[in-house]
Amino acid sequence: MVHVLGSRILLSPTDPQRSRDFYGRALGLAVYREFGTGTERGTVYFLGGGFLELSGRSAGPPSSAVRLWLQVPDVRAAHDELRTRGVEVLRAPQKEPWGLVEMWIADPDGVRIAVVEVPEDHPLRYRP
Repeated sequence: MVHVLGSRILLSPTDPQRSRDFYGRALGLAVYREFGTGTERGTVYFLGGGFLELSGRSAGPPSSAVRLWLQVPDVRAAHDELRTRGVEVLRAPQKEPWGLVEMWIADPDGVRIAVVEVPEDHPLRYRP
């Protein structure tokens, strides 16, 4: 077994500044660190228990198989806040058959992002 000390998601956006504006300003993620200089600099954001790194530049958007899952304490409050920041909501919050309350948004390159609330009585909240 590999002993993992840390992890992060790496995205190479088609327009780094546009993606920094989305993740930093629109989503409000806090910056962990930046590296490099100018418009091509890399930015690493805190992402709950992990990190999201935007670095490099891609000629095209990532595969539709790339998605992010962000847990929040109140998805309806997140919905209202994100809408006031100009984030397009692809699907408003709704309770799924598996018990989570989910809303879907996308970053500027079309990476779909599930914004999820885990209700108090959901099994993810406790270990049997």
